[in-house]
Amino acid sequence: MGQITDSAWIQTVRGLIPAQDLGFCHAHEHLFTSHDHAARIDPALLLDSYECTLAELELFKRAGGRGVVDAQPVGCGRRADLLQRASEASGVHVIASTGFHKLIYYPGDHWLHTASEEVLCELFLTELTEGMFLDGDHAFPRQKSSIRAGVIKAASDSAGITPEYLRLFTAAGLAAKQTGVSVLTHTEKGAGALEQVELLLDLGLAPESIIVSHLDRGLDDFSYHVTVAQTGVYLQYDTIGRPKYHSDREEAEHILRMVEAGFAAQILLGLDSTRARMRSYGGDPGMDHIVVSFIPLLRQVGVGIRDIEQFTVGNPARALSIKKA
Repeated sequence: MGQITDSAWIQTVRGLIPAQDLGFCHAHEHLFTSHDHAARIDPALLLDSYECTLAELELFKRAGGRGVVDAQPVGCGRRADLLQRASEASGVHVIASTGFHKLIYYPGDHWLHTASEEVLCELFLTELTEGMFLDGDHAFPRQKSSIRAGVIKAASDSAGITPEYLRLFTAAGLAAKQTGVSVLTHTEKGAGALEQVELLLDLGLAPESIIVSHLDRGLDDFSYHVTVAQTGVYLQYDTIGRPKYHSDREEAEHILRMVEAGFAAQILLGLDSTRARMRSYGGDPGMDHIVVSFIPLLRQVGVGIRDIEQFTVGNPARALSIKKA
């Protein structure tokens, strides 16, 4: 997928940085989620303590972490102000998201359900080029900051891209096309990835501007992972340290197979953190888990150190860099 060039830039909550300065990066996390509706669905989604999230970022930084993608979009409990404040205090680069999450996380009267494709596209563009909104959980956002988003979140659920999701995906894809940022998608346990990719490609995005998350919730069908990888998109593997899905050894062995199949340049890593998975909130395993536990396991099963550096440094820098619009 090419080299990191001196002219490549990434938009963080503290401003633009050269892509080569990003460093070790988790490409799918959640740092602050304060939306009461989502928290009622799953209390583990509530991440409302600045002190605890800052402590988790400091834990990550001590382990060697340098960058994090916060995948919480506008209107769904995102806290742009706290993202910037925590980034400044910890020294960790934070790439924030505009866009949208699964519809279950929005109450029935939420503006996301009725806003037109054109209005949504303009909203996403504003957050990418001018500044993210500090409100929007209960009414259409009005309170704009100067803190810019650097990636667009898009999601679908087990029903696939229904007409309502088509409106949202189209707005996200068009905004990405105009700005050159990447789209980070949520799949439901990996399902629907090919449908998402086909739609975004049809909207004019290049494969290297698409990051598909949660593919590793299911590891039974290796050929499916290969088929998705053959489209040229990035594969976000973030089901690490989650034994209810599979063991870390199974995850590591799967990644080794993907490397042997020739897809090392498309793999990204993360933890998709919730309250139950952040040590500073009383959870486990903590944001240092990949560095402290999972990377040694990758080495143990036979993944080379250069490939690991690619997953955690080179690939995120390329995937998150602003492409020529």
